Amino acid sequence: MSTFESTAKKPVNLSLSEALVQESRAYCGNLSAKVEEMLQAYVVSERHSRQQHREQAQRVVSDWNALHDAAGSYADGHATL
Repeated sequence: MSTFESTAKKPVNLSLSEALVQESRAYCGNLSAKVEEMLQAYVVSERHSRQQHREQAQRVVSDWNALHDAAGSYADGHATL
């Protein structure tokens, strides 16, 4: 997670429920730091999830290509060209 720590801070506008913000202040003193921490965890999780999806898709493509190389295509027996 250290990839985010060295970057400069940028102010952004968020629209959050006023009641949620008020209650969250009872649990954390620095709301910006907490939101940043949670957003960072989300980004890392999404990055990992998407990488797993890409790897799974690549395995499926490789398996399909191996099947095609071994058995050919069903359509090969029905080609009209």
